[in-house]
Amino acid sequence: MKVTNANGKICYLEIPAVDVERSALFYASVFGWKMRRRGDGATAFDDSVEVSGAFVTGRPPSRDAGLLTYVMVADIETTIELIAAHGGEIVEPPVLGAPETIARFRDPAGNVLGLYQEKALSNRG
Repeated sequence: MKVTNANGKICYLEIPAVDVERSALFYASVFGWKMRRRGDGATAFDDSVEVSGAFVTGRPPSRDAGLLTYVMVADIETTIELIAAHGGEIVEPPVLGAPETIARFRDPAGNVLGLYQEKALSNRG
């Protein structure tokens, strides 16, 4: 993965997990994140672009939308089906008709995150 150094860029997430293997399988299955074992034995991940992170235990899940992270997806409806199929749930369904589509979901550990799908621009000159 090519890493771009940029001042102020978000680059790393720690996601609370009750069952690290279950959380890793969820994010790999739903978003295609690549899992890896760090030197200290922790399960880490890399998204499909440039963000990395790790699953952490002993920390409560983010059950309420305070600081909210959104995951960009190509097809929000397909992603919602994958979330349900892999143990997550939709807590705020998508609102269609806006320039972008957003929704919120809860992962198997109870964390609430958002989904973001940018609408394709067509007939633009």
